[in-house]
Amino acid sequence: MQYYNQDTLIYLNGEFVKASEAKVDLFGQSLHYGYSAFEGLRAYSTHNGTRIFKAEEHFARLQRSCEAISLPYTWKNSTLIEKSYELLEANNLRAAYIRPLVFSGSNMHLTTSEDAHIMIAAWEWAPYLGQNLLRVNISSVERPNPKSFHINAKVSGQYINSILATSDSIKKGFDEAILLDHEGFVSQASSENIFIEKDLKIYTPPVDHVFPGITRQTVIAICRQLGFDIMEKKLTIQDLYTADSAFLSGTAAEIIGIKQVDHVRYPEEWEHTIGASIQRKYKNLVLEQENYEVII
Repeated sequence: MQYYNQDTLIYLNGEFVKASEAKVDLFGQSLHYGYSAFEGLRAYSTHNGTRIFKAEEHFARLQRSCEAISLPYTWKNSTLIEKSYELLEANNLRAAYIRPLVFSGSNMHLTTSEDAHIMIAAWEWAPYLGQNLLRVNISSVERPNPKSFHINAKVSGQYINSILATSDSIKKGFDEAILLDHEGFVSQASSENIFIEKDLKIYTPPVDHVFPGITRQTVIAICRQLGFDIMEKKLTIQDLYTADSAFLSGTAAEIIGIKQVDHVRYPEEWEHTIGASIQRKYKNLVLEQENYEVII
């Protein structure tokens, strides 16, 4: 897809500039080594106007990600949120995906950077994995070992394994990959968290080996609000195969159900699952719609 045209503006180091005219440092560590941090936010068109969902939480996580890899972070999050709204208005976007990126300056050494830059872009983007139920497979690519990397930070370089896992799954006829952790337990999808339903209870892997998604935490809060039992538990491949249903969560993907894992197709009709109720509640939450009925 085309993410920008000749008129698209981005926010770059305090100014709004045309995306087609923005320059990138060819001697930066971000380009050569993946030494950068990023975020993904969604803005929704609501009856209250355009609203960025959980903007404070996302920019706070961006700051933590930079701190985790010693990448300077010199901006006020309140200012970046304000500029994000200005960026949407400048590009005439009412609903959009927003991508802030903090990247390093010139440095070919394998040392932490002393300076950093920030870019914020926005574009119209439908749910990342589409609207249809997914066919996923267990990938041979593992989630990074938490002892070797800050896996709770959203750092560009670590997404190489996500690219490899997703690409391999698509080549095999699936829609998305499920990664195991270094101990062989179910971790997450390439860029989404995973939940399973079994006997009217929801289970999800604990945060020590998965990315602590903001949408993941929202799903947990929704479950508690609706009175569903939800537990963090190490999940095996067999747990995934024998679940009644399952779904993924993420800012880009939102909430999306899984139809099949490898050769196993889930027995429950999606519309009758707890996951479908959570999906409906989440949509009403981001759209700031207060009057709705949750069907269980």
